[in-house]
Amino acid sequence: MRFILTFVLFSLFVVASPARAASQTFSTEELLQGFERTVFGLEYRSWSWRPYMVKKFTQPVVFYVHNLSARNRKSIVHRFVREIDRRVGGLKATVTNDPSAANFEVYVVDRAQYVPVVKKDIYKNNRAKVPGRCLVRVVSGRKGIKRSSAVIVSDEGEFLFKRCLVEEILQGLGPMNDDERLTHSVFNDSSRHSRFTVFDQIILNMLYDPRIKPGMSKKQIEPILPLVARDARRRVR
Repeated sequence: MRFILTFVLFSLFVVASPARAASQTFSTEELLQGFERTVFGLEYRSWSWRPYMVKKFTQPVVFYVHNLSARNRKSIVHRFVREIDRRVGGLKATVTNDPSAANFEVYVVDRAQYVPVVKKDIYKNNRAKVPGRCLVRVVSGRKGIKRSSAVIVSDEGEFLFKRCLVEEILQGLGPMNDDERLTHSVFNDSSRHSRFTVFDQIILNMLYDPRIKPGMSKKQIEPILPLVARDARRRVR
């Protein structure tokens, strides 16, 4: 019996500053814990065992940007997509001009548009409550993520825009949990990161290693994860 899960993540607080670190800065144990806390987080207790499975795209991720903001942010989003494609092995990320061809849609909005866009285009429910300051919705099944949609606010400062851009798009690729213990990561609403940190690059490279399959449990990946972390560290420079 097939199932499809819908996850919605949102950001509450945001402060930002650049973060740079060599891949050798982190211990293997830190990387293993980081993977566990983002991929197998405890945020979704209401979905019983299902959140405790690997979620990732198994096909190329094709982005389409709906720029609804007064300021055109398309080039910045496109540049970040190209960075993901360049920095994450095992993941092909491209941009399309055809929204029907996309499996990851990004809505760039001004604050006044945030609630209406989330209700209409993300929840598709005009009575829905809209949380957070930015948001991503992920639809996932046993064979991987089917599609993701992120809503990024453009007009409340560069820090918020950049932080939400990085966090929501990366979470839409699979590492969906936030954890305040992840000091080197954007997957922590208390951290001061607004860039694709080296730590997060390693986590994404671990997730998109071909040995890590959608639907795998923590127990299933434990024997291979140290090798996956070692190889991901080597890819990130």
